[in-house]
Amino acid sequence: MTATAHLQAGPARASEIEARIGELLARMSLDQKIGQMTQPERAHISPAEVKAYHIGSVLSGGGSCPGDNRPADWVAMNDAYWAASMEEDEDHLAIPLLYGVDAIHGNGNVRGATIFPHNIGLGAMRDPDLIERIGRVTAREVLATGVDWTFAPTLAVARDPRWGRTYESYSEDPALVAEYADRIVRGLQGARNGTGPDRPGRGGVIACAKHWVGDGGTLAGVDQGDTVAAEEELRRLHIAPYLPALDAGVLTVMVSLSSWNGEKCHAHRYLIQEVLKRELGLRGFVVSDWNGIDPLAEDYAEAAAMAVNAGIDMFMVPETWRDFIGGLKQRVEWGVVPMQRIDDAVTRILRVKFAAGLFDRPRPWARRGANGSSFGSREHREVAREAVRKSLVLLKNEAGTLPLDRDARILVTGRNAHDRGAQCGGFTVEWQGVSGNDAIQGGTSVWEGIQARAPRAEHRTDGGADASPDDFDVAVVVIGERPYAEGLGDIREPGPVRPGANHVPAGPGALQPYGNTLELSALHPEDVATIQALSGRGIPVVTVLVSGRPLVVNPELAASAAFVAAWLPGSEGAGLADVLFGDHDFQGRLPRSWPAEMPSGEDPRRNGSVAGGASILFPIGHGLRTR
Repeated sequence: MTATAHLQAGPARASEIEARIGELLARMSLDQKIGQMTQPERAHISPAEVKAYHIGSVLSGGGSCPGDNRPADWVAMNDAYWAASMEEDEDHLAIPLLYGVDAIHGNGNVRGATIFPHNIGLGAMRDPDLIERIGRVTAREVLATGVDWTFAPTLAVARDPRWGRTYESYSEDPALVAEYADRIVRGLQGARNGTGPDRPGRGGVIACAKHWVGDGGTLAGVDQGDTVAAEEELRRLHIAPYLPALDAGVLTVMVSLSSWNGEKCHAHRYLIQEVLKRELGLRGFVVSDWNGIDPLAEDYAEAAAMAVNAGIDMFMVPETWRDFIGGLKQRVEWGVVPMQRIDDAVTRILRVKFAAGLFDRPRPWARRGANGSSFGSREHREVAREAVRKSLVLLKNEAGTLPLDRDARILVTGRNAHDRGAQCGGFTVEWQGVSGNDAIQGGTSVWEGIQARAPRAEHRTDGGADASPDDFDVAVVVIGERPYAEGLGDIREPGPVRPGANHVPAGPGALQPYGNTLELSALHPEDVATIQALSGRGIPVVTVLVSGRPLVVNPELAASAAFVAAWLPGSEGAGLADVLFGDHDFQGRLPRSWPAEMPSGEDPRRNGSVAGGASILFPIGHGLRTR
């Protein structure tokens, strides 16, 4: 089944849509067409400019939000942009604006949202039905803010845990990613019975499969780096998960900032035009990533022309949108970019807007679901809590340490024990995520979940410096990484940093990395010190690792009586308590292999599953039970 079959509700509707597109296209000037291809960031464009430049889309970068960052603030902002785009006169056509956000694990941009585990944790669940339900909840919480489009799902097959976006990948196994791809698209878009996306406002938003293609296979896991692979390997590992997403009718695809065999994906005509559009049949549109055309050429207009001719239809040009419009118009007038390519891009953009029902629904404040009471609701949080329970992977359990006794004297400590921000990771409220509890409203920390279950539990922020077996039967130590996103999460030697960079891609390795090793004891020595101090005093330690990837944790593991990989569980930390106390057994299985040592080398093609040929401590699929 092709993507075409899902883009429409039937031949009659498809014919009607194409006719309406043709009528609009015939009336459009070059300025209006290029405007539809342009996507600025909200902080750099006003509603008046949206109308003046015929803008087709606006987005929010990570941390960019209106007002007090409540659903009502988002609805009001979107309503103003929408109204500007729909003011028709002799110089302007009424074409509804499409607003996009990174709702990649719930609508995490907005305060009070339900935050789901990041994809690596969802990969541990092995539960496609739950993935679809998560998509539906995410869509409802996006619609509650008046937004129509999410830049999700990420279908990367992360082959090297040194990559700072490892947590955005369900698995290193393309089969597992593919198993989820169609279900998350159906959940987000609301597809029913193969008839296309449910109209936004009735439960569906526009999904965007990303990043096309090979972003998870770069050498040494360097963000925006180079995936060196024969085409057969690219297809087998990295293109394969897109096939079920396209069959499910995903309406948009985002291009990767990485390269394939040295050629930037943003200028790769073969991958975009020939493979994605012609061979695989995408009839929706292709969008660039954040400033993705910048590295293509020193001359910005030339870079824009290269990307348009390669097949990109809409351009995420947050601050430089005026330069993009002027430069592309010049290259069209010079004949460098054929008018046929412009018309194809605009046709695809309009097709998605029609197919998703944007032309037929009222302004954002009047839509069903806008400012909906289900935003951050208990019902939605229960779905996230279920996902937390099912994502936890038990790596060690000596002498039946787990499950815990509710009446036990439990010491709860560690940097991440009472930190909802750390649980949620990057792309939550801010681009790089947040620390602490203030910005993550609603939900529970790990400590809060334990506190609600165990009346004799005690939380200490000093690591239990004076704790003894006379005071405590067991300690739960919650350790791991701090929040990060993209290249700032890479594990590598520091590279050059573009001055003033703020969510601005500047080439492979341009952002300062998280560190130069996956060894947790080197990154955060206080974690292993706490575990060893408590276990050395005779207190059994249950270690809970909060991280966006498997880390080298040999000393931490050795000093622990039990060890749980919790990934980045999101806002519902109580889901850990559900399992730690035995109300539910562990069922998560590793979505990727766990390294016994720091990987080395650049080539992600390896024996086993760990980059650089490093030895494996636990294989993919490993996970213990308590009963």
